[in-house]
This record gives sequence, C-alpha cells and structure tokens, in this order.
Amino acid sequence: MPFTTSGLASWRNLDHVLGDDCLRISSYNIHRCVGRDRCLDIERVARVIRELDCDTVGLQEVGSVSVRGEDSMQLDFLAAETGMTAIAGHTFIRHDGSFGNALLTRRPVLAVRRHDLSYLKREPRGAIDVDLDIAGKIVRVIVTHLGLRPAERRFQVRQMLKVLHDIPPERPVVVLGDINEWLPLGRPLRWMHGLLGHAPAERSFPSGLPLFALDRVWVRPRHTLLAFESHRSPASRIASDHLPVRAIVAPAAPEARSHVPHVPPRR
Repeated sequence: MPFTTSGLASWRNLDHVLGDDCLRISSYNIHRCVGRDRCLDIERVARVIRELDCDTVGLQEVGSVSVRGEDSMQLDFLAAETGMTAIAGHTFIRHDGSFGNALLTRRPVLAVRRHDLSYLKREPRGAIDVDLDIAGKIVRVIVTHLGLRPAERRFQVRQMLKVLHDIPPERPVVVLGDINEWLPLGRPLRWMHGLLGHAPAERSFPSGLPLFALDRVWVRPRHTLLAFESHRSPASRIASDHLPVRAIVAPAAPEARSHVPHVPPRR
C-alpha cells in the first residue's frame, strides 16, 4: 500500500515554528518555463519559486533563453530573481534546444557531483548530487529527472542505487525529482522505497487537474521528514505542467517526529 501524507504534519503550521536547522526543500519541473497556456514566462516561474518559501529547490527541464542575442540558461534569471545560488547539472542538447536539471539554494554548498544517467539513444538524463551545510549538519541532496520508458527508468534507478549504496548510512540523504513513474507499484519506486523508505505521494501532474504523483521526495532517515505537500496556487496551476512539491526535513533531530504537533490530514 503506497505511503500517503496523512502521517505528516501541516507545512503551514510547522514552517512558522521551526528554525534554520530544518531544511525546506522543493522539487519543481518547470517545463522550460512554458505554462499550460503555452506561453513562455520565466517571471511567472520565479514567482512560484518565491511562493514556495523554500531554501533549496531542485529544478527539472531548465531550458535556455535568448537575452540580447545571446543564449543563456533560464537558471541564471531564476537565481537572480530569487536571490539563490544556482548549480547547473549537465546541459543536454536536443533539436529543440538545450535543457537540464538544476539546484537553487540559500545553504552553503560543500561539494557538487554530476551523474550522467542517459540510457542508450533515449533522451539524455542526469542527476545533480550535492553536499549542503544545514546548520552544521552535512546533508546529501540528489536532484534527478527519470525517463519516460520503463526500461530507461529501471536503468537510471539502478545507477542511482549504486551512488546511494556508497553513502555512509549515518549521512542524511534527500533524493528528489520528477520520477515519471505512473504505477504506484512500479519497480523503480519499489527499489527506491526499499533503500530509503517510502516517499509520500501527492498528485502533482498535470498541474491543472493533478492525477499522478510523479514528483517525489525521499528522505533518509525517514523519521526526519516532517511535512510534505504539493503547492497549489493560481500561479503554480498554470506556470508549468507540473505542480511543485515541497518538504520540511529536520536532519539534526533524530527524534524530530515526536516533537511535531498533530494536525488532522487535509481532505
């Protein structure tokens, strides 16, 4: 039975009472800043990122944009608009332009690794793997975007599991991204759940009428995940074909869940 958010606290209640020792992190497939209205609007995506009020945001499908005749990644604009540090993943070139994963953060960045997860001749994919300093605690954060076909997702998750197996068990880990897994019992999800614990599932795609929980956040140790939700606002429903999801993680608090006030689940 897939894990739901019913065992977690309300984001709104927790955000105001927890301090900087908690990581507020989001995953957002921005669809190259092309919204459901088919308009390319980078400022609208920046507005959604500000609405999230997270200190760290993993992005998928960050494209390029022409500014005064020169091509640059949309990431540069989003970083300037949000006041966050930008870390770009591998940039892949397609017939319709370049794209890639990225990370925005206000936290100190201690190390950056990039993994190529491309499978055969399918659309290129990758992962950003960083160490962040969260109030003196090192947290490993991995941002990814898996493929559309089952075979490539299985290959990509196997590659990620090799990376994750090498991380010391005492090191806090957050893995997030657009997993593109439609089936709750699909092997990629089961493999990730088996290693990191169940990721909560909230419908995030398509953004206008969410039906599928494609965007996930895994946290190890699992009990340090305090809150998780999809972010629904007028801007987020139209800025991309995905809703962003966000989580609150308390990496330095081994018994964090015992101090969280009970809040009835949202209906």
